[in-house]
Amino acid sequence: MKKQLLTFLVAGSSLMASAQNKATINASEGKHVISRHIYGHFAEHLGRSIYDGFYVGESNTKIPNKNGVRLDVVDALKKLKIPNLRWPGGCFADTYHWKDGIGPKAKRPKIVNTWWGGVTEDNSFGTHDFLNMCELLGTEPYLAGNVGSGTVQELSDWVQYVNFEKNSPMSNLRQQNGRQAPWNVRYWGVANEAWGCGGNMKPDFYANLYRQYSTFMNNRVGKERIFRIASGASDNDYTWTETLMKNIPASMMEGLAMHHYSVLSWGEGKKGSATQFSDQEYFKTMQQALLMDELIEKHSAVMDKYDPEKKIALIVDEWGGWYNVEPGTNPGFLYQQNTMRDAVLAGATLNIFHKHCERVRMANLAQAINVLQAVILTKGDKILLTPTYHVLEMYNVHQDATMLPVDVKSDDFVMDKEKLPAVSVSASRDKAGKVHISLVNIDPNKPQDISVDLKGLKAAGITGRILTSANVHDHNTFENLTKIKPVAFNGAKLSGDNVTVTLPPVSVVVLEL
Repeated sequence: MKKQLLTFLVAGSSLMASAQNKATINASEGKHVISRHIYGHFAEHLGRSIYDGFYVGESNTKIPNKNGVRLDVVDALKKLKIPNLRWPGGCFADTYHWKDGIGPKAKRPKIVNTWWGGVTEDNSFGTHDFLNMCELLGTEPYLAGNVGSGTVQELSDWVQYVNFEKNSPMSNLRQQNGRQAPWNVRYWGVANEAWGCGGNMKPDFYANLYRQYSTFMNNRVGKERIFRIASGASDNDYTWTETLMKNIPASMMEGLAMHHYSVLSWGEGKKGSATQFSDQEYFKTMQQALLMDELIEKHSAVMDKYDPEKKIALIVDEWGGWYNVEPGTNPGFLYQQNTMRDAVLAGATLNIFHKHCERVRMANLAQAINVLQAVILTKGDKILLTPTYHVLEMYNVHQDATMLPVDVKSDDFVMDKEKLPAVSVSASRDKAGKVHISLVNIDPNKPQDISVDLKGLKAAGITGRILTSANVHDHNTFENLTKIKPVAFNGAKLSGDNVTVTLPPVSVVVLEL
């Protein structure tokens, strides 16, 4: 009898603990739009991202392509509704001279990619190839300009080459190379990681350099000025943000970048395995992912001092999980697998971006194909859609929808003496009036029951999709492409203006009301 009573009390205690998970959606307070550009991607000349990822060459007869661009990749990325694609780097951007990548391919000079593997870059994929590919993808290009080893004239010429319609030296050169109409590229990065691989600059020096470069990029695309993005801070370098905001007039800067990776250690070979990670490593990775919330809040607070109207966007144009490369692969190629850890990392991070959508108006997952937290892996004529891919596909219902503020009270995911909130939630209302709620349970061991108060929001029905697997280490392979994929979810119950949801361990759920 005592044993039965103890079992009942333990079970009751567990239910009470789960009942602490509560979310309130403040539907009447929605006023800021979740920009679709938060769902941006990144393609650097790094490893097998461009060559063998996006581009297999015009002469390839084994893999269906258009002008060398893989059509299976195009189809997959279109389903994600990718809004923008950043190119050519990354660190590579500040060694890249765009004129090397135009004109007849046989005459393009070869260079050495000193940042990533020391391989020869033949420049067969250049400005025309990339911008035409963006048109094929239906996405906006985001070009990263060379400030570290380039010149003001070089970057100014690139802007004119791709954007100027009338008679000029650069537009004439573009037309000689086969493109009559300009591409009208709006998004431009003025250097990448100027504090590191972009030149190891100090913030005052870069601020002055940015002002110089930006002055000669004051062009327009239609009625809008081009969107110039300054090379912003790494992680918690709030001094960098302060210096740039203080010294660069708002009229010269449309966006300010910030980079943050979920990494265990920057030491060589100390980033941990992408698939064989310990419980402690999993916890630390998620701790780094959820740190994004604090970083955005504090960088935004600095920006608010100088830009209270939030005219300048915070651009998180590099984020994601970074682990050791897969055994037997080139260390400079940054090829890693992608597990359910990456799925919940992506879902929780996107929930954070939604929360801060008034200031965060663009972000770029690093990277799209075969590098870091990729959404696609390729092997010969096969492509693999990763768990991260599926999360971004499930979440694209939030693109350009109105963010609905959510108050969340979550149980703890505990490891040793540290703890993290187990559940994260975001919500939005699309233009058709449908409300979508995204929920993530990062706890790999415990399901989480959560009560969602719709606060007067009237819903006629509810459907859902879920991405989960039995083990946080699970991942798709070229032998089993669909081990992890979204399926219909029936773990949500609607009763009046309340939804109760049971989230399995390590799961991502998107509900539609």
